[in-house]
Amino acid sequence: MRRALLAITGLAAGTTALVVLKGSPGVGQAAHEPPAVAAPSGGATPPAGTATLGAKPRARATTRTPSARATTARSTSAPRATTAAPRATTRRVTGPVVENEYGNVQVQIVVSGTRIVDAVALELPQETAQSDRRSEQVDGRYSGPSGQVVQRQSAEVDTVSGATATSESYRRSLQAAIDRAR
Repeated sequence: MRRALLAITGLAAGTTALVVLKGSPGVGQAAHEPPAVAAPSGGATPPAGTATLGAKPRARATTRTPSARATTARSTSAPRATTAAPRATTRRVTGPVVENEYGNVQVQIVVSGTRIVDAVALELPQETAQSDRRSEQVDGRYSGPSGQVVQRQSAEVDTVSGATATSESYRRSLQAAIDRAR
């Protein structure tokens, strides 16, 4: 009689601990596992997958895939929309340094998927005040998320008047960056 009383008390305590530690049924693995039962008297071996008081838990006879747990957890939440497009990867692609008589020009583009979303001049001629002014004009017209490079999605940009050499060097570095991005 004491054994039965201890077994029932132990079962109740074990079940309570299991519920407290695992959370509510339906969220995790606890909803799929049978409750622990006490060992029958007379030394009989309990069925596979059941626990006995004071004994180590036995391995379950059936195996469960990791996705079964994830599927159960997802089924309690709202269904996911499957119409969303995959996220485009954003990467930076740098063109080569192109020399001209006023200095070096180097362009970097930011590509999201197959679209150019930004262009940046990493290097422009700045040897004199005049070359610096012209470089600013080229940079202002071509670079940035609203510049001609992003608008036209190509290296076919208008030449900046008075900055032909810098414009051409920008175009060459830009075209090489676009070719590398493909």
